Amino acid sequence: MGGELIGLVAVTLGMGVPLGALYTYYRVRKLRSEERLAAIARGVDIPMEPELNQAARSRRSGILLVSGALGYIATFGLIASIQADRDIWTVAAFGIIPLAVGLGYFVDWSMIRRDARA
Repeated sequence: MGGELIGLVAVTLGMGVPLGALYTYYRVRKLRSEERLAAIARGVDIPMEPELNQAARSRRSGILLVSGALGYIATFGLIASIQADRDIWTVAAFGIIPLAVGLGYFVDWSMIRRDARA
């Protein structure tokens, strides 16, 4: 396999996966709205799904980012201890980036909650 094939696959997947995700998101929303409209036309009472407020979104994002970062750091830490290689700890240090972003979301959540009480 030549380098050209690898580059072609990288560009194709780099562009194709996000486009596929956008198309899937569009189709799911369209099908949900069609289903909802059909049920309303038949006279069925449909409960509205509550939207998450900004505090709940910040809390969810913080939990996901912090847990993902801790899992990333733990995975590469375990690999580094098994391989006894100090360079792998450098890779594990990249987990600090989503950890910091997740902690920022938690700070945002606490500030939103504090402002809501006031």
